[in-house]
Amino acid sequence: ARRRPRPRRVAAASRAPRINAPTRPSRTPATRAKSHLRAAGYGTLSSHPSTLHRIESMAVLAQLRPAATAAAFTRARFARSASTAVIRAGARATPPTVASVVHPAPHFRSLRAPGAQPDRRNHHRSARFVRCRAMATSVASEVHPGANHAELPKNFEQGDVEERLYKMWEENGYFKPSDTAAGEPFTIAMPPPNVTGALHMGHAMFVTLQDIMARSARMRDRPTLWVPGTDHAGIATQLVVERSLEADGLTREGVGREEFERRTWEWKKEYGGRIGNQIRRLGASCDWSRERFTLDEGLSEAVLEAFVSLHERGLIYKGTYMVNWAPKLQTAVSDLEVEYSDEPGVLYYFKYPVEGGEGEQAYLPVATTRPETILGDTAVAVNPADDRFKSFIGKRCVVPFSNGRTIPIIGDDYVDIEFGTGALKITPGHDPNDYEIGQRVGLPTINIMNKDGSMNSNAGAYEGLDRAECRTKLWADMESEGIAIKSEPYQTRVPRSQRGGEVIEPLVSEQWFVRMETMAKPALEAVETGELTIVPSRFEKIYKGWLTDIRDWCISRQLWWGHRIPAYYVKFEGEAEEECGMPGGSSEKLDRWVIGREEDEARAEAEKKFPGKAFTLEQDEDVLDTWFSSGLFPFSVFGWPDETPDLAEFYPTALLETGHDILFFWVARMVMMGMKLTGKVPFKQVYLHAMVRDAHGRKMSKSLGNVIDPLHVIEGISLKDLNETLTGGNLDEKEVKKAQQGQAQDYPEGIPECGTDAMRFALVAYTAQGRDINLDVLRVVGYRHWCNKLWNAIRFAIMNLGDDYKPPEEPLTVNTPGLSPASKWALHRLNSAVKTTVDAMEVYDFSNATTGVYAFWQYDVCDVFIELMKPVMNGADEAAKKATRDTLWTCLDGGLRLLHPFMPFVTEELWQRLPRRAAETAPSIMVADYPAFTDARVDAAVEESMAVAQEIIKATRSLRAAYNLQPKAKAELFVKTRGDVATDAAKKFAEGIATLAGCARVDVIGPDDEVPPGCGVTIIDESVGVYLMLKGVVDPAAEIAKLEKKSSQTMKSIAALQKQMEMPGYEEKVPENVRADNAEKLSKLEAEVGSTAAAMEDFKKLI
Repeated sequence: ARRRPRPRRVAAASRAPRINAPTRPSRTPATRAKSHLRAAGYGTLSSHPSTLHRIESMAVLAQLRPAATAAAFTRARFARSASTAVIRAGARATPPTVASVVHPAPHFRSLRAPGAQPDRRNHHRSARFVRCRAMATSVASEVHPGANHAELPKNFEQGDVEERLYKMWEENGYFKPSDTAAGEPFTIAMPPPNVTGALHMGHAMFVTLQDIMARSARMRDRPTLWVPGTDHAGIATQLVVERSLEADGLTREGVGREEFERRTWEWKKEYGGRIGNQIRRLGASCDWSRERFTLDEGLSEAVLEAFVSLHERGLIYKGTYMVNWAPKLQTAVSDLEVEYSDEPGVLYYFKYPVEGGEGEQAYLPVATTRPETILGDTAVAVNPADDRFKSFIGKRCVVPFSNGRTIPIIGDDYVDIEFGTGALKITPGHDPNDYEIGQRVGLPTINIMNKDGSMNSNAGAYEGLDRAECRTKLWADMESEGIAIKSEPYQTRVPRSQRGGEVIEPLVSEQWFVRMETMAKPALEAVETGELTIVPSRFEKIYKGWLTDIRDWCISRQLWWGHRIPAYYVKFEGEAEEECGMPGGSSEKLDRWVIGREEDEARAEAEKKFPGKAFTLEQDEDVLDTWFSSGLFPFSVFGWPDETPDLAEFYPTALLETGHDILFFWVARMVMMGMKLTGKVPFKQVYLHAMVRDAHGRKMSKSLGNVIDPLHVIEGISLKDLNETLTGGNLDEKEVKKAQQGQAQDYPEGIPECGTDAMRFALVAYTAQGRDINLDVLRVVGYRHWCNKLWNAIRFAIMNLGDDYKPPEEPLTVNTPGLSPASKWALHRLNSAVKTTVDAMEVYDFSNATTGVYAFWQYDVCDVFIELMKPVMNGADEAAKKATRDTLWTCLDGGLRLLHPFMPFVTEELWQRLPRRAAETAPSIMVADYPAFTDARVDAAVEESMAVAQEIIKATRSLRAAYNLQPKAKAELFVKTRGDVATDAAKKFAEGIATLAGCARVDVIGPDDEVPPGCGVTIIDESVGVYLMLKGVVDPAAEIAKLEKKSSQTMKSIAALQKQMEMPGYEEKVPENVRADNAEKLSKLEAEVGSTAAAMEDFKKLI
């Protein structure tokens, strides 16, 4: 049994300063129940799924007492304490009068594909989800505005509130677009994640950013619709189901297409909602009632309509072109599904025999990394400017082991004279660059491989060998024949499938294509005219570059899971097999294809095309590229091609937010297809977020062990459990060990529980870095502590409002009678924070938006205003108290609303505790009004005065530190001012200066007034000087003695270090980094001696 790991202690800068809070409240019933359970021996408990199942079963069978069950689940941090406790409690429980049953959410149970082994990576997660659901259904308490102040826990326990609040939001319909909102609709379609997927930090990034925009728009009275969905993920899903078949000893071909599709739909029904429920954990306020799946009936109709429509316009055709072929999957894959890795390889040098050549003209030296493709060569190319080989142009080479087949030697400027030998073999059938050359100069294309990667009959004696085996044997034969020159190690870029890692084979194949050139032109014009804007603007150049030099898009995939291509092959009755040709084979006749939304429509087309002939139709076995249906997503989700009310109201959408890595593969295709099929740009703006990397700037990779599951950050995870997430996947034993070492280095104590709000805020704060984000999880921990600081500050503030407090019915302004300068300053700062945050969000500058709202809460409310209000609240002036309470309430209410889009859970929980105006009708902060900037809260004069006061406070604190004053020592402060601005500021905020600087009192004196002797002095500028009375507060002689002792110790350290650095051979023998560290250490020690001497001089002046 394991206990929850304690959160790692963080640096003082990231910890929340202690807030003066009321006396700690007595323990809650839940806390007491947990203590009783632990005292009874139930403190070490299991989180295994079987144990959790027993919890549910025992709850049902024994009918546990509601309070005991709720308390156990509520207070158990990883559902580890609760599991055994509830089971044992159930065995002793007396049946209650009314049964209370805890039902863990079905979608939170451990997910496992049919026939697969238990996934140890998720069992701890399912355990924690059970806790959350149990809590949400059993212990959710009704919160009344302005009540329950004393019941606020000392710390914000996000596990106790997140799911309860999310359930409340969703059940009350707050995620749906408002019928009464008067603003311009804000619509955004979520980039549909793969139905097979699991959360990673990229998901967390786009969900957080989109949710911030959606919540902000909703609170600003805009009808807001955020449409969620998932992609059917053709290759990924098919692989999952095929693996489950393999576990049962079956194959896809063995069960047949119909049975395979049935099993895949069953898998989708059972596991397809997983990632959607995980996205809920991130606080996503999307309208789940409109959730779409790219194989839904409506979206499938849109795909059929798009294919037929584009074909009728001559934009879809079947033709021959080079594609990325995955031999194991036996399908073409998109460029996005191919990852290139630099791997150690071999560069082979050999003699290409020249027909009829003798002496130096007998052969051309050629280098290649793939000698097996020699069998498919159709030319050898040299650069016409290469004096060594230009005399060979026009001659012919003899292809080795080809029974004398000859190929031309051609001249082409493409050939790099400096690479290899300067002569290039051309294989148009198996290299994309060679294919382009072959098309340009009219070379034949020879395919030497079968679709499974083995050599075909064109390979002659090597037929049947795997391509890797062929490489080895052919090179050995070349060595035997004396035409091998040498081989040498060479780093080469290897294309590998994103799904499974197999080496991709460039292969010329007959596929369905979309003509892109005519579709690209209006998509380019949309950006050039400003109809579509891309943020950041630097990506416009990349967008234009891709669309300017665009190739036709291969949209067919040799899979069974997906949208089957609505193309039918016509076979005439009585026709010999060799006459009708074989669809997909070399004998295929392209004119035999007809297109139809359904078979009847295709039959009618065939009858028109081949009048009077009897025939049968055979539908194409292939399916469409997943990106084809995704390209329709911004309008298919609203019912296109039908003219639906949703399509009329919400399309085009306001924005597309996604990662810049799919700018072309998805974004550009959506623009092209949207403009061609609907006549409109599908969205007005594209915001491309940064890519998330680890703290060291490395790409997230399972083999490095640096892939971070957002739920691990939200809930926390021990190092042991983190290590277990790497097992049972695709990594081999060595890779697992290496990855676990990386995890141990980065997270030696595991990942502390941070909560959703802290993770969201940290991600958004990082967006200032630009293209890439180097995510340090420990920075998220800092924001978790800040959440607690915010919680405690507001908890203290709410208690100072009092249970009978009623907010002002009219909004406060800087001209409201009775407000103190501090209150006016607080309103001005709130107003400034609103402007900073809103303006930044308008231009997608989310980092500055978080900076604005963070600075208001941290530096203005917590550090200043709450401290300034304490003397007022401890005084006897009831009118001043009421004005201060009104200002405090205004800052709390406005500040929580301002923060809500970034941190939805803590703000909702706190806002529900705030008293409300009688006119306030919003039942939740997420449907309340967002703060707006107003001139009525601008007070530049009070801002200037507070700036002067804060400089005085800063200088005074520095004096206290220099003279080592203890916090309890309250010295008198004299502020000497010159000029009206400084004098007015010091007098206006004298009480606040005394409070924040820890002084007994503040006396403001004129420039000619005498300062009493015995003061420490700091001159801020020509208009302000501060004098801190130290006489009678400190003992100068004792302080000097301490400093002399410290200085002596420091001098000894300097002497020892200098002796080490002056030793013979120091510069030559000691590593450079050690010498640099020693030099820096010496500099700091010498500076310390100087500062100590200065401090002694200051104390001597007091004697």
